[in-house]
Amino acid sequence: MKRALFAVFLLACSNGSTPADASTDDAATIDESDATDAAIDVDKSASCAASFGQAIGAVGFARFDGTIVAVVPPDDQACAEPNSTHLVLQIQAQGAVYRMVIDVDDKAAPGTIHTAEIQHALLGGAWADGWHSVPLDYVGDLAEHAGSFTSTDTASAVAWATAPLAIGAHVSVFATAQGEADSAHLVHRNFTNQDGAIVVDPESASPTWLLFAFSDQNF
Repeated sequence: MKRALFAVFLLACSNGSTPADASTDDAATIDESDATDAAIDVDKSASCAASFGQAIGAVGFARFDGTIVAVVPPDDQACAEPNSTHLVLQIQAQGAVYRMVIDVDDKAAPGTIHTAEIQHALLGGAWADGWHSVPLDYVGDLAEHAGSFTSTDTASAVAWATAPLAIGAHVSVFATAQGEADSAHLVHRNFTNQDGAIVVDPESASPTWLLFAFSDQNF
């Protein structure tokens, strides 16, 4: 970059332009390039935690409200407790980090998952750090049926879900703690009042919901 700037400086001088003109034009170009590079280079798994909280094993189905620590793609071996078929959303809640484990590989149709994205108010009251007993049903609460979902290849689904999840942002995840002290699962269509989902920007006027289902589910 320094060599490029020096070359521009020499060219500007040889054409009779002032050095100040050349540096002003280049400054805008450099800033735009750096911004683009920064956006491309973001690795949302880089900040993943090495240890986790141990308090949610008996919670059962709940709305987990927390702050995003990392988004770990399937089979990422650089982070603790890797999972080969699930996207892992690490959130900090109640002073510790927990794993929200999202299935992105349908056993009935390997390499795919059914997805839907909607805007809907947060259910169960305002976002508040921790976990809350709030039911969720895709049909009854969100008026969403299987026909609203699109079959998506796993890689595209991972990119789609990861993109809106900003490190340090608040998030709500409807999930089930199945006895594991540090993790919650079933972030997808299950059955009445226990459907899983990710809610992006839960404190906004119109949060974005990321929904997941399997190819053999009819609802």
